[in-house]
Amino acid sequence: MAKTEQDIIATTVHVRDRIVYLDLVDGSTHSFPALYYPRLAQAEPEQLKQVTLRVGGRALRWEELDEDIWITDAVCQNYPKAEATAVAEPYAKYGHEEKAKTLKS
Repeated sequence: MAKTEQDIIATTVHVRDRIVYLDLVDGSTHSFPALYYPRLAQAEPEQLKQVTLRVGGRALRWEELDEDIWITDAVCQNYPKAEATAVAEPYAKYGHEEKAKTLKS
């Protein structure tokens, strides 16, 4: 039988060295770095350790950080997309300085 999203259930969770470790009901284990989630990446080590299982083992919850993560997303590596770190300049600015230099010559 193929594994479906409903089948991915965690029985335990713990955090060590900024890595979240999951034991799953099927006997397998999974781990992921807190760095993959923006709120977890900025959390203090003691805050990371305050994780609980919710929704019958289908979700993780960090109350103090107001962070919820579905177990399925973590196991299937559906991590949040990285936000853009740079913004392009408006198109009109490109080449403007070169034209100004040419006109002054």
